[in-house]
Amino acid sequence: MIHKDISRFPLADVSELPDDLQGRVKEIQDKMGFIPNIFASLAHRPQELRAFFDYHDALMNKNCGLTKGEREMIVVATSSLNNCTYCVVSHGAILRIREKIPKLGDQIAVNFREADISVRQKAMLEFAVKVAKQADEICKTDFETLQSHGFTEDDIWDIGSITALFALSNRIANMAGIRPNDEFYSIGRG
Repeated sequence: MIHKDISRFPLADVSELPDDLQGRVKEIQDKMGFIPNIFASLAHRPQELRAFFDYHDALMNKNCGLTKGEREMIVVATSSLNNCTYCVVSHGAILRIREKIPKLGDQIAVNFREADISVRQKAMLEFAVKVAKQADEICKTDFETLQSHGFTEDDIWDIGSITALFALSNRIANMAGIRPNDEFYSIGRG
């Protein structure tokens, strides 16, 4: 079902996508029980949806370095800075699932410095925020601080890359007026 208020742009019929994209969207739908609006919105430009999936999966589905929950923390904290309702709500839900802490997504979206997370995770988010707001001011000291908390160079690259990918996603979601699915609001809360 296509709702006009999901996006300012046309929504694609997922059944008309190339087979590889249909498979990826179906996999997400089977896992979540619905198709996230971002994918229905990006699907009207299949090459861009494929590129987004590829980069997203390369960064967010790793099983080494940062935990999947920490990756979601970065998305929520930086998406909040960018006033991206879609990403704060949807990734806040994914964060609640990954960490099994119902209040965590909200805490990080409002003020990660007061959230119930480790000092290490707060250092990670301080760096992500600096990448989001002042990437031109990143210096050796920032790397030393993260390394003192046990982050490797690969971890630091991931923090910066996740921040950058979701800056792109935030801007597309805001420009296109993509609304979060209603289902996201209750996921992982109870």
